[in-house]
Amino acid sequence: MNERAAKLRIFYARFVSQHGEARDPRVEAAFASVPRETFVGPAPWFVYAGPGPTYVQAPDDDPAFLYADVLIALEPSRGVNNGQPSLHARCLDALGLRPGETVLHVGAGAGYYTALLAHLVAPGGIVHAYEVDPDLAARAKANLSGIEGVSVHTRSGIGEGLPAADAVYVNAGLGAPSWTWLDALRPGGRLLFPLQPEQGFGGMLLITKPAAGGIDWPARFVSRASFIPCDAPIATADEALVTAFAGGGWQHVRSFHLNDRHDSETWYCGDGWSLSLAAPAEG
Repeated sequence: MNERAAKLRIFYARFVSQHGEARDPRVEAAFASVPRETFVGPAPWFVYAGPGPTYVQAPDDDPAFLYADVLIALEPSRGVNNGQPSLHARCLDALGLRPGETVLHVGAGAGYYTALLAHLVAPGGIVHAYEVDPDLAARAKANLSGIEGVSVHTRSGIGEGLPAADAVYVNAGLGAPSWTWLDALRPGGRLLFPLQPEQGFGGMLLITKPAAGGIDWPARFVSRASFIPCDAPIATADEALVTAFAGGGWQHVRSFHLNDRHDSETWYCGDGWSLSLAAPAEG
């Protein structure tokens, strides 16, 4: 199985990277290097087939069922999955990770995408993985135990006491960014998280902290997306966010403001923050 899996993984890595329009060749290399079968549990695997959620059970342990652009159930009874590889390829490319950086991974699940993050910041990088579910966190610790620079924390990745980071990658849906993530970012740091209604479809929002500071930060949506909602008070979004996505224009968002500014360029106004179609002000 190992030789066959390695061959399939090379094709899979190229496919999901191209489908996700990842331009950094290191993203493809990361997918080619990290064995997905280590992180999804033993066969038979359950492949996501649509809302409900519904799954199709793989007939055997052929790794071909894993090395496709599909979601694999981690806990099918709860609808918890190992997410869509091409979406994560797009997101990892957008984060622009570099060797030696520190990354916070919020909602690490069983650790597959944590391992990819570790590959992208090696050598010398650090990844702090946060998983609030104790069973998933235990699986992540076991799966990641041999990877240098990775620490798994069985706790929420939203609370106080987060370490300083160059990037924060969130894999749980929320209706607003956590201020603890914004505070944790170093100058030039990037936050990428699923901004979405509590029960609905949203988008992966990339926010960059300016080196010069200020209240206007560059921001853009990388892709539409929907994740399992984060178990936190800030996860709930009002109907205005539903309306904003329904009205379109998300792909034209260019800035994030550290106030609830509302003008002709505002795409969405949250509680103490807003997204704008205008470029961020300089200085």
